[in-house]
Amino acid sequence: MLVLNLACEAGHGFEGWFASSTDFESQQQRGLLSCPLCNSVQVRRMPSAPRLNLSAAAEPVAPAVAAAPASGARPSSAPRASKGSGPPSGEGVPALAIELQRQVMQAVRTMMANTEDVGDRFATEARRIHYGETEQRGIRGQATPDEARELADEGIAIVALPIPDALKDPLQ
Repeated sequence: MLVLNLACEAGHGFEGWFASSTDFESQQQRGLLSCPLCNSVQVRRMPSAPRLNLSAAAEPVAPAVAAAPASGARPSSAPRASKGSGPPSGEGVPALAIELQRQVMQAVRTMMANTEDVGDRFATEARRIHYGETEQRGIRGQATPDEARELADEGIAIVALPIPDALKDPLQ
């Protein structure tokens, strides 16, 4: 198994596990690799130190981001190391960058857990809520650039937030 440190064009660092370097190159050429934060397919291999497994008893410990805390728990101030695969991490990536990436992912998870996905009806539902035609609630969905401009012109505040595919509902 080959563990590679990867980064997208926006500089988001993450880890990828591949059967071989040929497997990595094949997936990259076919556009199968994407950043878990911004979904960019412009992924490049980053330099990393070799990992040697000299014996089964001496399994290496790779830096990794701690699992997301339970709802309501306060995030720790520093990432923890853990064995095996896990959320995005990377050797040579500053600990602060890893922690910030973890906090962003946690914020997105919290937002998704506490909002209703209205899909392409976003602009319509945002207007209904704004004008008091339906109950006040948190919603998320898709709006075209024209719909977003129209909502802003009407004084309806929205925030564009790309959701990583890894966090989207697999049933959609």
